[in-house]
Amino acid sequence: MTQPVGEFAGVPGLTGSKVRLRAITPADRRTLTGFDRESAARAAVGRYQHWAAHRTGDDLQFAIETRYSGILVGSITAMPDVGGRSSRFSYGVGIGDSYRRCGYAADAITVLLSHMFFERGYRKCVVGIYGGNVASLSLHGVLGFREVRRVRDTELHLGGVRYQVMMAITAPEFAACRRPPEPQRGRHWRTRRGRHWFTDKSA
Repeated sequence: MTQPVGEFAGVPGLTGSKVRLRAITPADRRTLTGFDRESAARAAVGRYQHWAAHRTGDDLQFAIETRYSGILVGSITAMPDVGGRSSRFSYGVGIGDSYRRCGYAADAITVLLSHMFFERGYRKCVVGIYGGNVASLSLHGVLGFREVRRVRDTELHLGGVRYQVMMAITAPEFAACRRPPEPQRGRHWRTRRGRHWFTDKSA
């Protein structure tokens, strides 16, 4: 069911309003490992690994670059068949520290969901987010994800026991979120007419 990541390079459907998803190249390794070091240095909660040797052949890993300047700002990985169910997938996304709070993550996630739901036929996306990662929880809430359950991490960590918030969104729910709102008419709405508009009474 899955296709090699390289086949997605340059596909129009992988371009959003701010970013473009493309295949990761060897030239990206230095930048991505730099993002990993920055994340490790600030001990980020549930940090995402941009460059990992344990990626499986079924995972789809993309570089996130800005649409107009082509700057590499992060990466996103889709992980199909969560729990052995072919209609489900998950993903991980990370943005370099210097490029956070610019809307790149939200746009990249939206592009990926559109591709996985509408072009590849998946029906549900499930993600696990650490409870302390407030920014990610808020972002996914805005994108239309809903909380499914909370799973306790059995390992003890400095500062207490961690737990993961499982959030999900289905293809129909995502489509409803992306649907543009219906135009609204105020109580004094009327059709706009040009200043020289007139009715031809001779007709």
